[in-house]
Amino acid sequence: MIDITFPDGTVRQYENGTTPMAIAKSISEGLAKKILVCKVNDQIWDLQRSIYSSASLQLFSWEDKEGKATYWHSSAHLMAEALEAIYPGVKFGIGPALDQGFYYDVDLRGNTLQNEDLVKLEKKMLELASRNNEYKRQEISKEDALLYFTEKGDEYKVELINELEDGTITLYSQGNFIDLCRGPHIPNTGYIKAIKLTSIAGAYWRGDQSRQQLTRIYGISFPKQKDLDDYLLMLEEAKKRDHRKLGKELEIFTFDDDVGPGMPLWLPNGGVLIEQLERLAKKTEFDAGYHRVRSPHVAKESMYLKSGHLPYYQDSMFPPMEIDGQKFYLKAMNCPHHHKIFDAVPRSYKDLPLRLAEYGTCYRYEQSGELFGLMRVRSLQMNDAHIYCTREQFGDEFRAVNEMYLKYFNIFGIDKYVMRFSTHDPAKLGQKYIDDAILWKETEDMVRNVLIESNIPYVEVPDEAAFYGPKIDVQIWSAIGREFTLATNQVDFAQGKRFDLKFTTPTNDTQQPLIIHRAPLGTHERFIGFLIEHYAGNFPTWLAPVQATLLPISDKHLDYAKKLLQEFKKSEIRCTIDDRSEKIGKKIRDAELKKIPYMLIIGDKEQESNALSVRKKGSGDSGSVPASDVIASIKAESDAIFN
Repeated sequence: MIDITFPDGTVRQYENGTTPMAIAKSISEGLAKKILVCKVNDQIWDLQRSIYSSASLQLFSWEDKEGKATYWHSSAHLMAEALEAIYPGVKFGIGPALDQGFYYDVDLRGNTLQNEDLVKLEKKMLELASRNNEYKRQEISKEDALLYFTEKGDEYKVELINELEDGTITLYSQGNFIDLCRGPHIPNTGYIKAIKLTSIAGAYWRGDQSRQQLTRIYGISFPKQKDLDDYLLMLEEAKKRDHRKLGKELEIFTFDDDVGPGMPLWLPNGGVLIEQLERLAKKTEFDAGYHRVRSPHVAKESMYLKSGHLPYYQDSMFPPMEIDGQKFYLKAMNCPHHHKIFDAVPRSYKDLPLRLAEYGTCYRYEQSGELFGLMRVRSLQMNDAHIYCTREQFGDEFRAVNEMYLKYFNIFGIDKYVMRFSTHDPAKLGQKYIDDAILWKETEDMVRNVLIESNIPYVEVPDEAAFYGPKIDVQIWSAIGREFTLATNQVDFAQGKRFDLKFTTPTNDTQQPLIIHRAPLGTHERFIGFLIEHYAGNFPTWLAPVQATLLPISDKHLDYAKKLLQEFKKSEIRCTIDDRSEKIGKKIRDAELKKIPYMLIIGDKEQESNALSVRKKGSGDSGSVPASDVIASIKAESDAIFN
């Protein structure tokens, strides 16, 4: 008999050689029908794989990310089987799961796919899925694997096998299809009920432009047709909210070839968004005791060598420029500069915690193929800060940072979020992670305790910490359910030593501070991209580039409108006049397309009574209101967020 330990600590005994599926059935048939994959000790396994020694077991369903990833990877294999049936002799590259769906890179040997071919491929996949073919795992020697794929004529798989060690190779088969794969997979193809192949693209083999260009086919699948229908509706809504489309229509940002890829130019409307976000951040940070600093956009190579960033992140930094025989780099991160500011004057325990904040512009050399609107850029303005504190202060400071996140979530209507708590792997100390087991345990325990005490939803992810300490990645979801990585909250017990940062203790000794890296609003670029899609361009009044527009019905009302415009400006309300010789209906429709919160109509009655006919986006008409009351109301609504 073997002992199986479940996540809640319960231990049950089973026959040696039992399978996770058999264990699930012993608990309940309902559970067995739901689960897709499992984790045995620290490895993701197929449900049909036998267990021959005592182990911990965790079962995953469609609701778990492990379940979705396995489901979509199995769907990629199903697509490959369908491709081989329709295009005999097709060769296969790789077919991984994505955050949403899957793809497979294939060599169609001269055949080309059109969008209409995807429909035929979907039908074939559904036909094969209905056969309920089992996904079977087979361990195989490197020699036999090479022989099989060489005889098949698939040089891509042969290349991959040559890089593997003998004894680590597995094949998976379903129906008549066999693929090189480490797995795991769902039990059988019958679990796949709804399929949509979404797009076709080109992809160089292994990302190398000098090698063969393959056809990449993207798709997604679900266990229920309704899930697919809901997903497709979400995609349609996402297209309408695409920040690249709305950013152009609302004149927020642009890109220009002469400036360079990944370097956004902020138009006046975008400038307003930036100013308002900075205003909010500066007020929030002032109230929380932060000090604002500024640092240059370039620095000498020696500083980035000292910080450790050059050895770890050089590929993400722009190439150096040489001045007076010394190398300088564009700033890729603010932290080394802030460490120098901390070290500029002697520090005492009375100075701590010291919170240094900066909306610093950084430059990162993202690969051209990875650039994507505002979400992946090369020039970015970061809501950055570094907190220098004692160990005793750490818990309160880390908690305060998380509370700042929660405040922002409330302001922006972010209802769904989770903190990804990334920890280290003790086996990799001195290699991937700073070699200080005591500090790792101490700081991870402190972060975990703060999350638990604050009742903040989080998931713990092993072996994903920064090299200098544990971190939290903040995952948020937009109004239509799209997931974004907003920012990180990182613990750093390495940089203090590298920069020899010290403070004097009450006993006149010196200690190194702990450092917290935090950026609650991330970068202007990414966060504004998120907000455009989250609000669909319908920004709240305090954030809207244009808060109100005056709509005179005819030219005889223009002088009154111009007089009112000055009153709005005196109250610092962002207001415009539509002075075109157009009908009022068209002016209203155009203002709605520009997503202006307040449309203020001026006719004879309004002019005579010094009033405005108020039409608020999303609320309809409010009737005729004294102009002074309208100004006061919009001003109060706009400023409330900063009070």
